[in-house]
Amino acid sequence: MSLPRLGVIVGSTREGRFSERMAHWISGLAQASFDIEPLDLRDYPLPFFDETKAPMMSAPDHPVARAWSAKLATCDAFIATVAEYNRGPTAVLKNAIDYAYAEWARKPIGFVGYGGLGAARAVEHLRLIAIEVQMAPVRTGLHLAGADFFSVLRGDAKLEELPHVERTARELLVQLRWWTDALKAARNKDQ
Repeated sequence: MSLPRLGVIVGSTREGRFSERMAHWISGLAQASFDIEPLDLRDYPLPFFDETKAPMMSAPDHPVARAWSAKLATCDAFIATVAEYNRGPTAVLKNAIDYAYAEWARKPIGFVGYGGLGAARAVEHLRLIAIEVQMAPVRTGLHLAGADFFSVLRGDAKLEELPHVERTARELLVQLRWWTDALKAARNKDQ
């Protein structure tokens, strides 16, 4: 039996981004339960959303947006790495969500936040946005915050050396797999 496909979204495109490290780490933990599909937003340079129709009404016109939507459609679940800018998610991550609709619908998503407050406020925004595109955000979020975040950022510690962070990540993955199986079965029943 094949594993469900997990799209791991690298939610930042800026130089020196930490999100890439978080995506690589969570992918390593998830590979026992999922087939991993890296989704680096640098590989999908989407313009700011300017389609003539909303994605829930029509496929996007922009070729990069069409490629993004096609890649999302191959995934059964998602994890997004989340930075927090001014109490919200990165503009590129929000924009990437806005460019699709059916490809997100009825699929679960988990969030892996990082920063001074672990991107807690940005994740809360994203939970509401995910619900609007008919996703099911899992309860547990991973928030690498405060001393843990700064220690890893400076290189004083590695994510693998923080067992309490790994425990939370594994709980997130257990919930994500449960919802992935349940929602995939329901989607298959509807076809």
